[in-house]
Amino acid sequence: MVRVAIAGASGYTGFELMRLLATHPRAELRVITSRARQGLALSAVYPALAGVFDLRFAEPDPAVLSSDIDCVFTALPHQAAMDTVPGLLERGVRVVDLSADYRFRDAAVYEQWYQPHKTPELLAEAVYGLPELHREAIRDARLVANPGCYATSVILAAAPLLEAGLIDPASLIADSKSGVSGAGRGASLTTHFCEVNDGFKAYKVAEHRHTPEIEQELSRLAGRPVVISFTPHLVPMTRGILSTVYADLRPGVGDREVDQAFAARYGDQRFVRLGPGGALPSTLQVRGSNYCDLGWKVDPRTGRVIVIAVIDNLTRGAAGQALCNMNLMFGLPEATGLEQAPWQP
Repeated sequence: MVRVAIAGASGYTGFELMRLLATHPRAELRVITSRARQGLALSAVYPALAGVFDLRFAEPDPAVLSSDIDCVFTALPHQAAMDTVPGLLERGVRVVDLSADYRFRDAAVYEQWYQPHKTPELLAEAVYGLPELHREAIRDARLVANPGCYATSVILAAAPLLEAGLIDPASLIADSKSGVSGAGRGASLTTHFCEVNDGFKAYKVAEHRHTPEIEQELSRLAGRPVVISFTPHLVPMTRGILSTVYADLRPGVGDREVDQAFAARYGDQRFVRLGPGGALPSTLQVRGSNYCDLGWKVDPRTGRVIVIAVIDNLTRGAAGQALCNMNLMFGLPEATGLEQAPWQP
């Protein structure tokens, strides 16, 4: 049994982790922490979990988090994670960090998009937690950096095309649409019901923080630096991401080569589903699940390929992927606790 703690459990990602852990047969949730909710019963913050866990929020201290604990999920804000993670590692606890603090190999890139890094020496050992790309490294890691939600969808959509050399990496464009839960549980005017309902808007155009994370992984796949145009959008739904990725095909590349690349890359992957017969996916078909569903279309008129990726931002884009990483780190089948069918409608 893996003994688990969640640091920063009062947010939506924390809730999703607890929802999944409630039915995990090989993990036991022992500690939850929250600076703002310290001392409160979990059921007072999330009545949906009344009778599921009899826990109270503790202080977010490494000593508390590491007492009789094997794995800690740090669902903390950026920078707060780097104040907590080193102390956990020193106490022999393995960590899945859901912030951006350990996703980058280069501290300078992190500092350009976030803030000064306090523990850059840990970046070299942190493993980027996208199982389809880094499964074996995740198994041996003591620190896994869970990918961002937008980054998960875009990287999975583009990976087969870059690995097979089917596209011009310089032509990559991605636009993504996310449900409002991606902004977190904290109150904000921009996510207020009256500001979001019946609206559809782009935000952080040409400056979203998931951009360098996407570029880091796509550059590794392409074997050369990749710069991508990435535009996120906010749509009036609670959860889900739909990303559309565009790229120019190499001369002579058509449907057959693209189909083969996706089948070869993901044919045996548990949590990537490929649309049959050119079917394009909807966010409804992955709600509450760890799946990424992919569909694509070759446009011979423009010489481009268009790939559609859908995920649940709270599950595959955060908590589900984190749990999959924990499974790998502790020698469990990666689908353990993640077998639930998606919710539809």
